[in-house]
Amino acid sequence: MHIVTGKPFPPQEAISHDDAMVTGTGRWLRQQREARGWARREMARRLIQAAEAASDATMPGIEHLETYIRRWESGRHQLTERYRLFYCTAFGLRPGQFGTAPLPKPRTLGPPAVSPDRSGPPGAAPLPGVVPLLDLASRSQPAAGCDEMDEPETDYPAVGRRVVLAAHDASGRVEEAERHRIGEVTREQLHCDVARLARASDTGDPAVVFADMDRIRERVCRLLGRRLWPPEQADLYVALGCLNGLMGNLAVRLGYPDAGEELIRSGWAYADPVGHRPLQAQLRQQLSALMFWRGRYVEARDLAADGLRYVSAGWPGAGLYLHVARAAARLGDADTARRAIGDAHEARDRDYSDELVGMGGQFALSEATHHSLAGAALTELAGTAGEAAEELEHAIGLYEKGPGDREDHWAGGQPLTGIDLALARLRSGALDAAAAALEPALSLPVPLRIAQVTTRLVVVRGELAAPIYKGSAQARDLAGQVEEFTRQTMLARSGAQHDGAA
Repeated sequence: MHIVTGKPFPPQEAISHDDAMVTGTGRWLRQQREARGWARREMARRLIQAAEAASDATMPGIEHLETYIRRWESGRHQLTERYRLFYCTAFGLRPGQFGTAPLPKPRTLGPPAVSPDRSGPPGAAPLPGVVPLLDLASRSQPAAGCDEMDEPETDYPAVGRRVVLAAHDASGRVEEAERHRIGEVTREQLHCDVARLARASDTGDPAVVFADMDRIRERVCRLLGRRLWPPEQADLYVALGCLNGLMGNLAVRLGYPDAGEELIRSGWAYADPVGHRPLQAQLRQQLSALMFWRGRYVEARDLAADGLRYVSAGWPGAGLYLHVARAAARLGDADTARRAIGDAHEARDRDYSDELVGMGGQFALSEATHHSLAGAALTELAGTAGEAAEELEHAIGLYEKGPGDREDHWAGGQPLTGIDLALARLRSGALDAAAAALEPALSLPVPLRIAQVTTRLVVVRGELAAPIYKGSAQARDLAGQVEEFTRQTMLARSGAQHDGAA
């Protein structure tokens, strides 16, 4: 990080949009994109979709592609034939229309009788796990520096969309007024956004929340393009570290662990230079959880243990100890697992607070989740079925009671705890109790059926196929419910992707 004193540079947008530098093709590309109400990030997404539709897996990432789009639109670089074809697919044009097609007619924010076109280019599949962005090309002229039509899809009626867009426009105007610095209003708004999203990521539709996080992250990246004092830059690094980590966790829940790992590691790249220890501990815990679900238990254990170098007390420390315990138990290391569970209980009883814990949501481990993780670790150890069931039943009771002071309960907490309890019951032959424990998971609405739930239910089906349940009508019925749950989930997801590409 460094600071250059003197007169601030003009905004990057002013540099990129200097018409003296723009060729005819570059101007046409920019006008086509803006007429559709797409930010450059959305344009990059559309190009990637077009490449995927053409079975081209060699496209660069979104961040790099955004840079290419700036260069193409400024006329500093020329497109290859490959990218010309992808642009045509994204714009819905024939190859012969490239560079000459007129601009599409703008749509208006009228009544919701005609739903906005979120389809994207013909034949292009939507990005996995991300709700397409609203195409609001007729939004009133935003202030320079406002987000470029990047409002995430919601179920808002037309009036609701106007309210949300007006709020975003107001934030953008404040940001423009503070062009040459990051003022207190902008800092406070970013802090509120991160705290809101940390809570929403545990309670809202993961795909919708992911899109909202991406919008805020794009805004922070734009702010980083200014000449900033070191404390201002550090604040933005922390915000980006938080957002990337939260998005990574949601990507895993949506069933995209590779993307989740990349996002969490990107978060670390921002947290590490500024030495933000609570965020470093949080990112280590998130990556440990990801590695556990991917079956890389040694890495999961070591990452959680490394996180304890940054925070070892309070809710964050307890969470890290429990992730050590769960991975160690899966590796068959009973001594380490039991010791880590004891350390977790002790850490939770110690007074501790930091700015992330204060935000709540994913940053604050609830008491219910604490006992759920402890019970999950114990289910992996021999001779602990009763002890594990006690922890898990206590966790379910806490979930049913509701969150305590400064706590949030995430939507997957009770269902996953119920699945672990069902596994413990099945292994002890208690089929009736297992069926009751599975009820919260099997009744989840489709948008909240995160990947961990469907993956864990596969293990349940395996237990129901054990010799002890051979010939049991109740076991067959329960296995059928699990299979139907999985089938409906897959159909709903494939249907959503089809609708997005229709």
